[in-house]
Amino acid sequence: MTERISKSAKKRLFKEEEEAAEQLALLSDRDLKNFPGSRDLKNQITACRKQKGGARKRQIKYLAKVMRQGSVSEIFDYLAEKKGSRLRIDRLHNEAERLRDVIINEALESQQSCLRTGTDWEPDWDGEAVDAVVKRYPLDEADLRKSVFQYTRTRVHNHYREIFRILKAALEKEELQKKI
Repeated sequence: MTERISKSAKKRLFKEEEEAAEQLALLSDRDLKNFPGSRDLKNQITACRKQKGGARKRQIKYLAKVMRQGSVSEIFDYLAEKKGSRLRIDRLHNEAERLRDVIINEALESQQSCLRTGTDWEPDWDGEAVDAVVKRYPLDEADLRKSVFQYTRTRVHNHYREIFRILKAALEKEELQKKI
């Protein structure tokens, strides 16, 4: 599934990472010793503590950049475990919304193509996005396709929410499987 990420989506992603960097800057020395990040990352965290005002904001942006060089998911997991951060949960939520929108847009394009050619649009349409999501995440393809088909035909918002629930459950299940 090749997808172009919009400039706004990239900004939202960077904003989440900057929020995580802010929370890292507030870690105590004791928490910093147990932090799974690299030595360079720990040095940048201590450098953030010494700054005030605009310099601190710049340093936090730089800290977020250094975070991106490693595993950002490990950092989100650490913050959620030690500090009760909701950043990881929010990230899952945003990813489920993004996947839903990609799948629905693909289905709408497929439906429009069928309307132009005068053929019937079927629930088992060919779609890269749906196939990629089904291959990547543990979910029931029939339920997902049925909900997408129903939403595309009727535009009833209940189906839209159902697609989100299916995708979010699959993302959460994958997260649990990673932990085990």
